[in-house]
Amino acid sequence: MSEPVLTISGLNVDYGTGADAVHALRDIDLTLHRGEVLGLAGESGSGKSTLAYAVTRLLSPPGVITGGEVHYHGRDGEAMDLLAMSAAELRAFRWQELSIVFQGAMNSLNPVYTVHAQLTDVLQAHRPEMKKADRTARARELLSLVGISPDRLGAYPHQLSGGMRQRVMIAMALALEPEIVIMDEPTTALDVVMQRQILRQLVRLREELGFSVVFITHDISLLIEFSDRIAIMYGGRIVEQAGASEIYRDPHHPYSAGLLHSFPALHGPRRELSGIPGSPPHLSAMPTGCAFHPRCAKKVEGCDTHVPVLAAPGADGSRSVACWLHHEAPATAAVRP
Repeated sequence: MSEPVLTISGLNVDYGTGADAVHALRDIDLTLHRGEVLGLAGESGSGKSTLAYAVTRLLSPPGVITGGEVHYHGRDGEAMDLLAMSAAELRAFRWQELSIVFQGAMNSLNPVYTVHAQLTDVLQAHRPEMKKADRTARARELLSLVGISPDRLGAYPHQLSGGMRQRVMIAMALALEPEIVIMDEPTTALDVVMQRQILRQLVRLREELGFSVVFITHDISLLIEFSDRIAIMYGGRIVEQAGASEIYRDPHHPYSAGLLHSFPALHGPRRELSGIPGSPPHLSAMPTGCAFHPRCAKKVEGCDTHVPVLAAPGADGSRSVACWLHHEAPATAAVRP
């Protein structure tokens, strides 16, 4: 495994303060390695986007980071504490070292400015020494990089298709050649064909430019195709981390298995889609113990009273799982009916 470029340790995020605070993220530990594609999967409300906004310090009130550390490991090897940065330091850091592609491209692009104006604005803000002609040349290069004709530089967002708008956002995220690109469900509103086109381009760009990717989605089938590792989130916690092929072949957490059996297999015999019964818990009324136990068919004694720790199962250090099925349970491990 290559060296880490981003490390998250014990990250906690609340919405609100005091007794009424909602604990959106709890004890998140995550490492992104240089040049890696890390997939982040889970149902809506599991905390995926909150994690992205916390790491980039873009949390809107009443979101509050209540604990933990987030460190960026630069090209020179120096570790930078993102949670301790001032506003000026953050402004210089974002887009230069870490950029984000938001979920709704039409909402992220300004409808009254051309593509040219929005791409060159990033360059002008971070590289004021660049000449106007050089900024335009870079904008043309960025559009070509994501498969859009440079002739569309003068177009407004409403004159582009949904897939083209999303690719413009990816081009903007790559404008300053950052080390990390966080993509928050960038293909959710697109059809299947366009999703695959954008993902193929993303893989090609990652191979050419060498940046690291955190790809957030509720569709685990997308992550299986092109991620190096996958982290599964549920109820504000990470419940399993492993290589993409390991998750696909042998998911350890019952929630991971449920996600995998919620979409049809592209190869092999047909299988019944079992899905996951019930609904995700509301963060303001989390169940005791393992948050997944009310929906789990494999729960054991102790699941409803003790929160499992995310750790390696046995001697297998390549993955980690938070489930009493793979660790010593706090009580008799008898399967409930």
